[in-house]
Amino acid sequence: MDRFEYSVTRHSAEAFRETAYFCTDQGTCTLEDVPVDQAAILENLLNERGKQGWELVQVVFGRNGLLAFWKRRVPDDAVP
Repeated sequence: MDRFEYSVTRHSAEAFRETAYFCTDQGTCTLEDVPVDQAAILENLLNERGKQGWELVQVVFGRNGLLAFWKRRVPDDAVP
């Protein structure tokens, strides 16, 4: 049977304000036109976590930033 572990990471709005999304003070978030070099910041985050075996499964956007939910398979020989 496959087993997984999970991780939740927080990312401030400032880290991504011009990169992937914009949120109003009321918490409404929309996609913006993202320059290629700006999108690379998000791509690097995804690739770094991916190299560690993590898969992004959910992102929750809020006024102050975002939460990213990750999962990865736990090896069969890992201690329960």
